[in-house]
Amino acid sequence: MCDICAALHRLFWGLERFTFPFDETRIPQNGIYILFEAEERAHGGDRIVRIGTHTGDDQLRSRLRQHFIRENKDRSIFRKNIGRALLNRAGDPFLEQWQWDLTTRKAQAAYGDLLDRRRQAEVEREVTAYIQQNFSFVVFEVAEKEACLRLEARIISTVSGCQACRPSETWLGHQSPKAKIRQSGLWQVNQLYKEALSAQELMSLETALNKADAV
Repeated sequence: MCDICAALHRLFWGLERFTFPFDETRIPQNGIYILFEAEERAHGGDRIVRIGTHTGDDQLRSRLRQHFIRENKDRSIFRKNIGRALLNRAGDPFLEQWQWDLTTRKAQAAYGDLLDRRRQAEVEREVTAYIQQNFSFVVFEVAEKEACLRLEARIISTVSGCQACRPSETWLGHQSPKAKIRQSGLWQVNQLYKEALSAQELMSLETALNKADAV
């Protein structure tokens, strides 16, 4: 698995790298994004710290906006997890409110009047600044939804199961209240340690990306 993970890293290092602000027109409408974080290293280069995709059709660009720009942690679990770690590191009691999910009317009725909205906005800005300053990413197109979700899961399992992909001592994720984030070194909790990419699947992915790059 470590050899396949190293090959994956090298493959993704060769793709066009995006940092904020990024040109959305260069991002496909459907596909997978791979996040890298400043100061995080593995296999002799930048370490993958999150793998993600989107659920609706033609929503990859929108998903990246939700992570990098839109200040609403209930629409981006990535933002929510970054905020959790920042607040936990600071010992900030607002962490309890940050955990609330206010996407439903029931939740808004239960917690809306209790929420410190000024502090919420402050933390959202802190999260935005951290993400925009510390993360870069690559993307690649996968047009078919089921294939996209399957490949995303395989890549997550490959990276999470690689013993060479360990976070630095100063990685913010160590401060996460989520044990799976601390243990995996990834900013996610789903699809960890499951079925990894096979050598054949890696070859197929490499072939597809090389073809796309040649177009």
